[in-house]
Amino acid sequence: MARHTRQRILDASLAMFNAQGEPNVTTNHIADELEISPGNLYYHFRNKDDIIEQLFARFEERMDQALAMPEGRLPGLEDIWLQLHQVFECIWDFRFLHRDLVEILSRNRRLRLRFARILRRADERAHAVMRGLLQAGVMRASSSELAATATNVLVIATFWLNYAAARGDKDEHAAIRDGIVQVMMLVAPFLRDAERLHLNHLTSAYMT
Repeated sequence: MARHTRQRILDASLAMFNAQGEPNVTTNHIADELEISPGNLYYHFRNKDDIIEQLFARFEERMDQALAMPEGRLPGLEDIWLQLHQVFECIWDFRFLHRDLVEILSRNRRLRLRFARILRRADERAHAVMRGLLQAGVMRASSSELAATATNVLVIATFWLNYAAARGDKDEHAAIRDGIVQVMMLVAPFLRDAERLHLNHLTSAYMT
């Protein structure tokens, strides 16, 4: 029962943070939503930051899975497309972390360090993917072009949904779709002709 209550608190907190914004939700709001006493909530979590840290652990695990590289072979365009979709879905499911990022990290040093580690890992994976595409002959780029493209991919993937929200986009699936296409267009100028044609076909099928 205690484990079930703890899970319910985390699930409700995530939904409320995403819907209302983390700064606007208190532990009392969460307890009211679940129809439990604040004391019951504090039995499971010390405070709101404790809840956020547990949700962040979920986010970190999902992001690590999304950033996994293909094993035993070099990456292709479909691998990048799938990886981007998983990354964008993870960011959407935990969108409060990105939308309220400055507020959360400014008051929690542990999360600031952990988020920095995620960005470093994502940066390493993005550069590794670019090198893999280069090695596979899928793209042609100088080392500086490759490094800049990898960084730009990371920046847009990290903050695209914030941009979509600020723009007033309401359709989750459209925002994810547009973000993936936007990132892939960063790679397009460096693709060989056959791969660029393949990307155009992938994009056309994805947008319909």
